[in-house]
Amino acid sequence: MTEAIKPTFASLKAIDDQLSQRFIHLDPEGYFILYLDRNAGLICAEHYTNQINEQGLAVDPETGKPFPCNVNLKRTPTAIYRGRTAKEIGIQITEIAQPYALSRFDHALYLGREFVRAEIALLTGAEYVQD
Repeated sequence: MTEAIKPTFASLKAIDDQLSQRFIHLDPEGYFILYLDRNAGLICAEHYTNQINEQGLAVDPETGKPFPCNVNLKRTPTAIYRGRTAKEIGIQITEIAQPYALSRFDHALYLGREFVRAEIALLTGAEYVQD
């Protein structure tokens, strides 16, 4: 009988870092900016609309121009979701919000993982930076 291999934090992080490099299609329903409101004890997610052009780039629905990656955009969110736990905010976005703010399974999976990371940071006092 072989002995089970115990994963280490470093080995699991390496798996996630590698998977973070994979290509995923942008969600035509928009994107989310996540952050913590530590004073209120909340995980927050701002939703922004976008459109996807023929090249697969996210573009501003008003101008049709691609969003720059190196500039802090000043846009108004279409919705702001807040929750005390990853599950609470996830349910708001996937089961309660109308119209739906996401349309891709990989986007939902990504958000779920990010909400768990944000919840852990909220509980431990660690810094949270969206992946």
